[in-house]
Amino acid sequence: MTRVLLIEDDPAVRRGVALGLRRGGHEIEAVATGEDGLESLGPFAPDLVLLDLMLPGMSGLEVCRRIRATSRVPIVILSARGDDIDVVVGLEAGADDYIVKPAGTEVIEARMRAVLRRVAPSQPGPGERNGPLVHGDLTIDPEAVRVCKHGTELTLAPSELKLLLFLSASPGRTHSRRQLLEEVWEHSYYGDARLVDACVKRLRSKIEDDPRNPRYVQTVRGFGYRFGPL
Repeated sequence: MTRVLLIEDDPAVRRGVALGLRRGGHEIEAVATGEDGLESLGPFAPDLVLLDLMLPGMSGLEVCRRIRATSRVPIVILSARGDDIDVVVGLEAGADDYIVKPAGTEVIEARMRAVLRRVAPSQPGPGERNGPLVHGDLTIDPEAVRVCKHGTELTLAPSELKLLLFLSASPGRTHSRRQLLEEVWEHSYYGDARLVDACVKRLRSKIEDDPRNPRYVQTVRGFGYRFGPL
């Protein structure tokens, strides 16, 4: 059973999404405002947050930023605003995925499962190294699923952590955006490259000394990204 905090001000959408997810066996806490969502976060302890952007009072973007400042809980934006700029701004605020309404329960559940798989520790395959990887001042521990910089553990969103673990597993190898979408986000249709770019931007802001001149997550122009120098 997945505990889902649904923050949605439209009563019809809130009831419909909550009912569909409850039928799927999920435990749902549904609230109408960002303020109520933040108050419910601690006591309810959700496994995932479904968040509308257009909320009364505190905006969904501000709610997303406040949650992400202190928590790794996965955040999936569920919004009628599907323009590129809205999606990018939502992702850069710390969301792990973005679903444009209207969306059926099957779609929502599929994206939830994909996001939650990023949170689960991955088991190394035969012969794979599972100890901490040290790259300069950055220590990446795939087994413990944690990243430290200068000895201090970083608070990374699930997508940021999964992306870093995937890239750092093969330093110097370049991965296309489509490959990263398939490996990290588990979907690859056109347009979702913005998921990758927004996640890279957030990740660099946390692990790089100078995000504009990255040492770790490097851009290969016209193709994708790689970890570290060749």
